[in-house]
Amino acid sequence: MKAEFDGTKVEAPQEAAVFYEQSGYGRIEKTGKLRLAVEEALYLIARGKIEIDGWSFDHLLSVNAATPGFLRSFIVYRDIRERGYVVTTGPQDYRIFPRGQRPGHGQSKYLLRVLSERDMIDLSIVLREAQTASNMRKQFLLAVVDDEHELTYYEIRISKPTTKEESFCRVEDLPISHAIFAGAPAYVVEDGSGITETLKKFWCGTMLDASRLFLAPVEVCWLLEIGKLSLSPEMTASEYANHAAAYDPEFTDKMIVYRHLRSIGYSPRTGYKYGHHFRVYTEEGKHSEMLVHACPHDLTMPMSLISRSVRLAHSVKKKMLFAVIDDADMVFIEFARMKL
Repeated sequence: MKAEFDGTKVEAPQEAAVFYEQSGYGRIEKTGKLRLAVEEALYLIARGKIEIDGWSFDHLLSVNAATPGFLRSFIVYRDIRERGYVVTTGPQDYRIFPRGQRPGHGQSKYLLRVLSERDMIDLSIVLREAQTASNMRKQFLLAVVDDEHELTYYEIRISKPTTKEESFCRVEDLPISHAIFAGAPAYVVEDGSGITETLKKFWCGTMLDASRLFLAPVEVCWLLEIGKLSLSPEMTASEYANHAAAYDPEFTDKMIVYRHLRSIGYSPRTGYKYGHHFRVYTEEGKHSEMLVHACPHDLTMPMSLISRSVRLAHSVKKKMLFAVIDDADMVFIEFARMKL
């Protein structure tokens, strides 16, 4: 079947409408002709379904590959088609229909954005697009193309960790402790009451020796805020937070996330060995279930960093959450590898 390419769009004759009706290719124009995206045309040429006078597959590909992002867009399109899905454009890069469904005969399930492994990721944009997909009752995906043109798919979820009604660490059961200020952290000395063991049961602190328990700065600040700690020399929670922030430029963001996780009954501990701010426990005697990284709303990071984070989290059977903070709210974004 012959089609025409004018340098910007591909048009196939009216009889090509069967490609749309059976497999969701292109869009039917008022003239009855089928308008195809170049990615669609390339795929149909490769399958021997259409021809374009003066344009071989290689010629059409090489000319359009000069447009930034085109090649990876075509690679993703081809991969999704070969997995048996119908895929169309927008409102992100592609809409994907469940197998057996197509435009006019079913609803798309996924909205997908195509990225390179070297792209910088703006979390505020990811959040906005994930929220758009959620409002449309669809799942938001990223398709990341590496330098060898291999694909990795990620599902992006807006995650809201649920409040634990029966927390194993009830704040009201925690006695008031006295700690000695030591630079940025502080430590509690066992006084015979079992205070160090009590704090450990609340997932607070690490033993320095048999009688001294060191509290991390976020733990010190939280305990001061809830009235369960006094410091020597005396310091309010606000004064301590300002002091800790001078030592750690990420302290304020980490404290917002730590405070929130504690408020819903979770127990955050440092996630440094995993390269993130917190590992989070939700049940006594269990392994931590998630890694959480505190992020300002306008943070950008390399896609390669996110990929490493997700791979590590999955390898240790944890979820990977980025806690995105703005002035009014905090939202958790979960990145999870998936197979289409």
